[in-house]
Amino acid sequence: MDLSRQRELARQLADLRREGRQQSGLDERLVPPDADTAYQVAQMVEEELGWDVVGWKIAGMKSGLQRQLRISAPIYGRVFAPLIKSSPASVEHARQCSPIPEVEFQARLGADLPPRAKPYTVDEVGDAVVSLHPGIELAECRFIHDAAFPPMPAIMADGSGSGTIVLGEPIADWRSRDVATQDVVLNCNSIERRRGSAAEAIDHPLVPLAWLANELSRTGIGLKAGQTISTGTLTGMLRPKAGETYVADFGPLGSVSATYS
Repeated sequence: MDLSRQRELARQLADLRREGRQQSGLDERLVPPDADTAYQVAQMVEEELGWDVVGWKIAGMKSGLQRQLRISAPIYGRVFAPLIKSSPASVEHARQCSPIPEVEFQARLGADLPPRAKPYTVDEVGDAVVSLHPGIELAECRFIHDAAFPPMPAIMADGSGSGTIVLGEPIADWRSRDVATQDVVLNCNSIERRRGSAAEAIDHPLVPLAWLANELSRTGIGLKAGQTISTGTLTGMLRPKAGETYVADFGPLGSVSATYS
């Protein structure tokens, strides 16, 4: 896929995101052939938009979700300003593109993790985290989920489903608490819809964060202080309806809510 086609796809995806709309399918000649090309296009989308990157999202850390997403490794995407909100938050359902609410731990960085030759360890990445939050990612996709839905590299070029991140209050003393095994419940209009834990879904929030630090180091991008990383769904995926309020209950670690108005 030559650079002119990459740029054509990037402009198309930037227009869709800027205008808050979707399309059905994608011209076969514009589908990236592999993950590296998809991420090159994603960087071009950032350039076309000219928006600040205030965070990142991660998906598919383990094999179960990878099978659902039709991938063989985790994927990531940019989170753009001003799409990080404090709980309780509300978004207009009609303006969301194939929305999916996902319960996730959100890590905010207090130090840069720049590109380097030596891989980052989980401990090093943990030292860079200034706060850990309960959160909900309101994922989106610029392609309609229909019979023409394009291959996964096109979705990765679009940011791997990145949308809005809703943050709860920082978890006090999170380093000394067993955040991985904490049972997390996703309620919709006060009815339980999903349940999970970091141990089951991602091992620990710092594990996907270390993976992302090394992926972005490899590609010469790096992570920056102040960015917020959504570390991967703990409760799977479901389709919201207009008027629904989702509350993620992290027990003693806090809670976070988002409404699709």
